[in-house]
This record gives sequence, C-alpha cells and structure tokens, in this order.
Amino acid sequence: MNYPNLFAPLDLGHVTLPNRILMGSMHTGLEDKASDYDKLAAYFAERARGGVGLMVTGGISPSIEGWLKPFGGRLTMPWHKPRHRKLTGAVHAEGGRICLQILHAGRYGYHPLSVAPSRIKSPITPFTPRALSARGVERTIGDFVRCARLAQDAGYDGIEVMGSEGYLINEFIAARTNRRSDAWGGDAARRMRFPVEIVRRTREAVGHDFIIIYRLSMLDLVEGGQDWNEIATLARAIEAAGASIINTGIGWHEARIPTIVTSVPRAGFAWVTQKLKGEVAIPLVATNRINMPDVAERILAGGEADMVSMARPLLADPAWANKAKAGRSERINTCIACNQACLDHVFQNKRASCLVNPRACHETELEVEPAGVRKWIAVVGAGPAGMACASTLGERGHAVTLIDQAGEIGGQFNYAKRIPGKEEFHETLRYFRHRLADTGVDVRLGHAADAASLRAGGYDEVVIATGITPRQVSFPGSDDPRVLGYLDVLARQRPVGARVAIIGAGGIGFDVAEFLVEHAPSPTTDVARWTREWGVDMQLRQRSGLQPAQPEAPARQVWLLQRSEGRPGARLNKTTGWVHRATLKAKRVAMLGKVGYERFDDQGLHVTIDGKPQLLPVDNVVVCAGQEPNRRLADELIAAGMKVHVIGGADVAAELDAKRAIDQGTRLASVI
Repeated sequence: MNYPNLFAPLDLGHVTLPNRILMGSMHTGLEDKASDYDKLAAYFAERARGGVGLMVTGGISPSIEGWLKPFGGRLTMPWHKPRHRKLTGAVHAEGGRICLQILHAGRYGYHPLSVAPSRIKSPITPFTPRALSARGVERTIGDFVRCARLAQDAGYDGIEVMGSEGYLINEFIAARTNRRSDAWGGDAARRMRFPVEIVRRTREAVGHDFIIIYRLSMLDLVEGGQDWNEIATLARAIEAAGASIINTGIGWHEARIPTIVTSVPRAGFAWVTQKLKGEVAIPLVATNRINMPDVAERILAGGEADMVSMARPLLADPAWANKAKAGRSERINTCIACNQACLDHVFQNKRASCLVNPRACHETELEVEPAGVRKWIAVVGAGPAGMACASTLGERGHAVTLIDQAGEIGGQFNYAKRIPGKEEFHETLRYFRHRLADTGVDVRLGHAADAASLRAGGYDEVVIATGITPRQVSFPGSDDPRVLGYLDVLARQRPVGARVAIIGAGGIGFDVAEFLVEHAPSPTTDVARWTREWGVDMQLRQRSGLQPAQPEAPARQVWLLQRSEGRPGARLNKTTGWVHRATLKAKRVAMLGKVGYERFDDQGLHVTIDGKPQLLPVDNVVVCAGQEPNRRLADELIAAGMKVHVIGGADVAAELDAKRAIDQGTRLASVI
C-alpha cells in the first residue's frame, strides 16, 4: 500500500475512521448565511468524495456573544439545524464523516458584545470585552453543550471544541488573559476548569457514540501563556472528561511568530505533538504545514502523532487523499501556504478560495464541463495564467497549444521559487507539468510566437498570457551596469555585491531583499534552525515555548527604498506581510520611505530622504519599481481581426498577482 501508516484505519471505539487524514477546520465565509449552505455542502461533499477520513467545519459559535463577527455562523436554535443537515447529508452521501467545530471567539470577537474571562482588550481587535460573571461562565458552558446536542441532532458525527489559538477557552487557561480570583481563575487548576467542564458536560449530554475532538493549545507563543506541565495536565484532564481525540493548536493569533505561512518548515511543529505522546492514550493529531503525503507518512511512521490535520491542502486539492492512496502524489495540487485567497479573504470578509485552485468554495459556480464544440486554441505564455487556462481548456476537450519562448513552463513562478520560504512554488510547477500532459496540451517551449505564425496556425481563438515587462527607472547613472533589474538577480543570476540598495518596496522588492540577505540553504528547510531564528524553545523549558530569537547574520547589507511616504510593506497581504517585515528587520535591512533618487556613481546611490540628502555606499542597485503589461502581440492580433483574450499580467500588471492570474485563466477557460 502507498503510505501504509497514513491509510491505516483508526478505531475510536464506536466508529472506525478509514485513514489518518483529518481535514482541519477553516472558515470559508460560507458558514455565516443560511443561503450559502448549498454551496458549503458542495464544498464538503467534494472533499468527502476525495477520500478524507474525517473533516471539521469552520468555527460555528455557540452564542451571539461568541460570534467571530456580527451575524456570523452559529448553531444555537432548533431552526438552525436544517441548514446544517444539508452539510451532513451531503458528506454522508459520499461516505464521509464530519464534525462541527464549536468556536467561541472570546475577546477576538469583532463586535461590541464580546466577552472574556477578564476585561482585557486584544491587540488585534478594536473592542474591549466584557468580563463574564460566574453565572455567565456557567451559561457559556451550557451554550457549548446545547450547541453540541444540536449538532448531534443535525447529523454531525461529532464536534471539535476549539480550545486554542487565543479564543475564549484559551483565554481562560492562560494567566495572560485570566485575572480572575474565583472558581474559574487564579491557579492553573482553576483556570483549566472551564474547558474540562465543557468537555465533561458535553460528553454526558451526547453519549458515548459521538466524536469529541478537543483542540488543545500545546504551544501558546505569547507571554503569559502555559508551561508544559500545565499543558500535559490539561490534556490528561480533557481525556478523563471524555474527549475522543486531541488536536494540536499552535500559537495565538496575536503571537509574533509565524505558524502557518509558507516560510514555516514543513511539519514545523510536529515535535510539539510528539512531546505529548505517552501523556494520554487517546489519538493525537499533528497539524500546521503538512501538505504532502510523504510528510504525513513520516510523522505517523515516526510515532509523532496518530493523525495528521490538513486544512488548506484540501482547499488546494480536494482529491488529495485519493491521489495519495492511488500512488499519484505527483498529481496533487500542493498547498503553497501563501494565505492570499484563503485567510486573507476571510479577514477581508470575502469568501475564501485558493490561489492554486480557484474552484475551492466556488464548486457550484466554477464548473469545468466538457465543451459543446471542440476548438483549436493557442495560449501564448506559460506562466500561471497561461498554465491554468491551457490545462482547463484541455480538460474540457479543446485542442490546445501552449507556446512560450522560455525553455520551461512557469513564467514568474520560476523566479519566485528561488526566494527563501517560497520553495513550495516548485510543487506548483510539478503539478502543472503533469496536468498539462494529462489534459493533452501541446506544450511548445523555446518558441517565440508572432502574429504571422498564429494567423497561419488556423486557431479559432488565441489567449494572450505574455505577462509583464519590468518598469525602468531614470536618473543620472541608472544606465550603469551595476544597476540591475530584479530579473538580472533572480533569473540571470548576475553577481551582487555586499551592499545593495533596492528601489521599490512592493512584494517583489521584499522578495529580492529576502533573497539577498539569506544564506543558502534557506532556514525554511531546517526546523531546528528556523525555530532558533524565531525564538521557539523546542525543549519547552520556557513558558509558552518562547526564548530569545537568534537570527543569523545577513548575507548582505541591504537598503529597501520606496518613493511614497509611510512604512515600506504596508500594502503587503494582511496575514503574511508582518512576517516579511519582521524577517527583514531581523536581518537589519534599512526600510525607508519618502526617498528621492538623485544619482548613482562610484560613491554609491545619492538620495534624498524626507528631503534631506544622503549617500548610501552601495555596490549595486536593484530595481523593483513595478511592471507594465506586455500586450504588443495581443494588439497585433486584434488589429488583424483574430479572436483574442488577454489574461494575467498582460491584462493587469499591478504587482505580480498569481491569485488573479490563475483565477482569470481558469474562469476564461471554463466558458470558451
């Protein structure tokens, strides 16, 4: 069998799961409106069909006070059950099993009704919570129990009690947020009483034949969190109270150590779960940055956990489990942990999706059906937009030729994969190589398409995905050979000196800065090295797992410059931008705004900063000043009267947006 540990059954007593794959909870934005539950049912059904052993919904509140946001998803009344039966019915029809996650937001609630153990405001939300009274604590425990019983009535196979990530239960456990002196606070034993009572009373209410997963915060990563003895004691108490499974929670949302972004090493926190082995007898679930079957198999074979949890990897590929079991792992559309279409969307109150799989959470709208009439179509440009469009066209039955003047597919992905922490882009290129072959696309590399050959090719339609042209800068000395473009550095591997100024502090500028300051190989491939750099105590001798960070010395001295006022990197993505800024700060990169570029000469780069002259004594300047759409070929074909579609950077070149490019290419291909 392929991956024998991953696909070994797991006996929970009253039910046996077919494998060790848990689809972890992730909010999609479809949980909050009853009208969206048909879409949510299709989303879960596709993943149940894909072979997942057990799945967990996005967080559902047990009360209005526990909302993540106003009018968020909740299961509090009998008339809420029919919408949930749509989910359970759809999953069971595909032979799957599903648990409802009960999540009380606590002080993370983005509304004025939020409550917490103590009246302490969160640093990431604008509202100060009301402290629960003793009666309020009892009422809240009752809310959890009622929600679990309603979930059971709605057909769920179990629940997950969300006890980590800094939400209400975690707030009760940690001295950081629990300043109470009554029966629910004070010493560690009283602080942990809240979750133990929730699990104990829930088990009494639902009986023995119902799964209860408890999401245990095993590594708080914030000051004033738990120490390891408290965590192990709580785990034993949760087991005794009646939990079926303990799932691993890593970090609070306010923690300043990344836990799920792409720069976190694969399985970077499985060692935490392993430390709890032997403390309890019930199954333990490892989580965070487990995205490929060999990683999951290694965790299970090494005894680090009994199950593995994956959320975003099953956004990226709903058939992940079936492909792994069939020995087709090379066909898995791998999660690259970019957060751009999933978590970033959720934090913007938009529906989640996936950069590499735009169908995620849009299964009822973005359907790839056989074409009614087979067409001959040329796609020019094998970057993200072109690869997505060509393979989707091929899947629908069109005859597709994909043309690119480069010697390999991927376009800008071939530069991105060289950035420390973005090695996962190799996986996306591997996936598309196989998908293009499987869908019968004729890939012609090293071939520069021109208007004459395309007109002579007899194509019914042409898709132009020719990408961008880097924008140039002009100041005295900008034509010096020591002034490089970012493609000179990332693609042509031109030598770069020990002191470098980067012009442009957008996403590309940050990528180039990280490339220039990091020593090879990247710490993202080494868990021990990465945890040392970020200040995580792998021995867990320190409370919350925190220790002083020990960043490695930078490979170069770098200045990152932007013309506009304000903090460089302020427009980076919400859930990952802070990681990039913190990384460069640790590498002592000077990030400067309101910079004017005067000239470059043998002394270095002469600039004005906030109107004051300054000399940066650099050996090289790297220009990352944006890009322009490369539309020349499209314009020629349109003038010649051909039917032309323009997608990706050739359409809009504002930053290099692979999310938009892949989505645009896929959606276009679904309707041609």
